[in-house]
Amino acid sequence: MKTADISARLVIAEEIARRAGALALDYFRARDTLTIETKRHLTDLVSEADREVETMIRRALAQAFPHDAQLGEEHGLTPGTTGVTWVIDPIDGTAPYLSGLPGWCVSIGACDANGPLIGVIEVPMLGEHFAAMRGQGARLNGNPIQVSDKALDEGLLGVGANDRVPAARVGEMLAALSEAGSSWVRYGSGALMLAWVAAGRLVGYAEPRMSAWDCMAGYCLIEAAGGRCLAFPQGESLERPAAVLGANEAAFDAILRTCHLENNRYWSGG
Repeated sequence: MKTADISARLVIAEEIARRAGALALDYFRARDTLTIETKRHLTDLVSEADREVETMIRRALAQAFPHDAQLGEEHGLTPGTTGVTWVIDPIDGTAPYLSGLPGWCVSIGACDANGPLIGVIEVPMLGEHFAAMRGQGARLNGNPIQVSDKALDEGLLGVGANDRVPAARVGEMLAALSEAGSSWVRYGSGALMLAWVAAGRLVGYAEPRMSAWDCMAGYCLIEAAGGRCLAFPQGESLERPAAVLGANEAAFDAILRTCHLENNRYWSGG
């Protein structure tokens, strides 16, 4: 795909993300009236806000790029023919969102056979807008950003976990990080923490099992900002969760080794 075609997609994705962020913020202010459902467990929630925001994003993207594929957290996969797949998380951090906390965002990414292509993350509560496309740098509110140069034991690491991973494994990972001298934080939204890696606020972000819609935009941001990411499976595997790591070059290998993210059997209990 030509750079001009990617740029056109980025411009429209940014505009859609801003509109989606405004809609999500409207629902946030009326969150006590939302219909809320539980998915896998009590902290894995979905609200009408998630579904309505994703529907708005999908319709807008389909109108602009009717032949691109779409994969979203709430409405699944819609096939396409261009080789570009939009990967959408309408509200990443639903639990903080419904609890009235600021740690949530709208994440719109796109990928092709070579991996992350476009990344846009809108953070309404913090007034931050992240955007990037492959090979063209990353920006925060229009200003260039880059990853930090700090090692694992010199900065702050973002971490995430969920019920797909045995609790004992998570405990082992956190213990290993502590032994390695790492200071770590969990903020409620993996997509937002990946954006913070791109901005140099975190040395990296690691999660043993994560979905494509949670990480694709953040991966694009990190790579465009000079960082490195653990490749996410493409093709049919794009719909399945996988280990996620985005970091600066100074910290990447140490995080990968310490968290055992290269070993899927370790995390599946096998």
